[in-house]
Amino acid sequence: MSLGTGESSGKSLGQAVDIYEGASLGSPAASSERDTTEDREGGEEAARDAQVEKIYKKLDRRIIPAFWVLYFLCAAIRSNVGLALTMNSSTGDSLSQRLKLTPHQVSTGLALFYVCYVLFDVPANLIMTKLSPHVWMSRIVISVGIVGCCHAALNAAWNFYLLRLLLGIVIAGMWPGMAYYLTLFYPPSRTGKRIGQYFTAAQVSASVVGLVSAGFQQMNGKGGLAGYEWMFLIYGLCAVVDGIFILWWLPGRPTTPGAETKSSGWQKFFPAPKPALEGEDAKIHYEELTRVYSSKAWTTRDLTNVLLDWRLWPLTIMYFGVVGVGIGVQNFGTLIIRAINPELTSIELSLLFAPIWVCDLIAILLITPISDRFNRQRALFFIIPVCIQISGLLVTTYAEDPWARYFGLLMIGFGLGPTVPICMTWANEIFQPRHGEVGVAAASALVSGLGNLGSVTTTYALYTGWVSDNVVGPKQFRKSNLVMIGILCLSILSAVAMGFLMKFIDKGKEPGEDASPVLDGAARRERRGQRGFSGFGVGKK
Repeated sequence: MSLGTGESSGKSLGQAVDIYEGASLGSPAASSERDTTEDREGGEEAARDAQVEKIYKKLDRRIIPAFWVLYFLCAAIRSNVGLALTMNSSTGDSLSQRLKLTPHQVSTGLALFYVCYVLFDVPANLIMTKLSPHVWMSRIVISVGIVGCCHAALNAAWNFYLLRLLLGIVIAGMWPGMAYYLTLFYPPSRTGKRIGQYFTAAQVSASVVGLVSAGFQQMNGKGGLAGYEWMFLIYGLCAVVDGIFILWWLPGRPTTPGAETKSSGWQKFFPAPKPALEGEDAKIHYEELTRVYSSKAWTTRDLTNVLLDWRLWPLTIMYFGVVGVGIGVQNFGTLIIRAINPELTSIELSLLFAPIWVCDLIAILLITPISDRFNRQRALFFIIPVCIQISGLLVTTYAEDPWARYFGLLMIGFGLGPTVPICMTWANEIFQPRHGEVGVAAASALVSGLGNLGSVTTTYALYTGWVSDNVVGPKQFRKSNLVMIGILCLSILSAVAMGFLMKFIDKGKEPGEDASPVLDGAARRERRGQRGFSGFGVGKK
């Protein structure tokens, strides 16, 4: 009896030992159990990822269309002056003819806008971090609309200068402010596609405004207003209405789920924004971006650390080149086309100007989503489009056939598309984890503001501002085009240097790995690596 019991116990103990040893040594049973656990965890992770993606799509529907309309109107008002210079020139009713502006005065007025933009970009963005972001964005659009309307009353060179100065002041902080706003709701590595989506408004604006300007030219003389005056007045009024609309449509700063928020002080005079997310969605978003929700008020020391971060300056040089070329083509595109074929009418110029920005838009929609999925190769996704721009400038400058030269302008437009969004996204990715909220606000504003010195270069020093370019002929703007090629080469060198230095200095460490103890859902996803073509029907998460 006892022997039987002992044998039974010994057998049971032996089986237990075998199972234990099997588990330790990787028996098929243990391996199967581990696989089941990993599959279950993988399934939970995939389900969580799907939930997060649905939340981002909800935020997209709330934020991106509003930003698109905002940017469309502001870009139209900012760049309409380039079209106004040639509108109804056959009847002597263009902006330059009515105000009797010399090419040098035109260049000065255009440059004054960017000087103010550079000076006020950083202060405007830092103010936005201290206030309700949606109220600040509304203020920008309404101010731009009012100044835009005032362009319809221009009657002398001095008030042309004044309005360009005012426009630069009131619009400062818009573009970097939009990039900063996105980082309140999305991880920095997810902002590239979204920046690209609302950045398409600038391209649609450039193309549509060019087409619509043909209609405004038909209104010349109606109501005693020139065609360009109707254009400024209508776009300005639309911007004012849009600014009032986004005051209650855009969500305010994210708040901890369940926490009560009360308006105080000056905020009582504005409508309380509807929360971006509610219920379970708000809780999941909080877990995804805990660092954003728990961000502390920044200090002067924090701002100084951002300014001393060496990564700021290669990004600024990259932006300098591409934005300089973009604004140069935007402001002087019709003049370049006219140099290609002097027989074109002003309406034909407007119609040929539009496809440049259609190509720009196509490139944005194609490249920026892929650059987000391969976010560790940002430099490559920046360099290749810049090379396309350089090729386009060479074709535009040296091709013999007029249509071949025009095709060069289309190449420039295609190459321009993704470069600016990628610059801003890379700034978000680098500075948000390392420096927090002030890092994104200051870095995006400095990159945008100082980088816009490239715009000053192309609007003031080149094209109509460079006397030697005034020689009539097929290669009229050869020297200006070659200077733009030079600054694009500088952008490429900066991108290459940035990529190598980050690998050498950071040595594969995650951005902000030592700077913050917060490891939220977004940070964990980043550590898994880039998404690649997962979700495009290729591969698995």
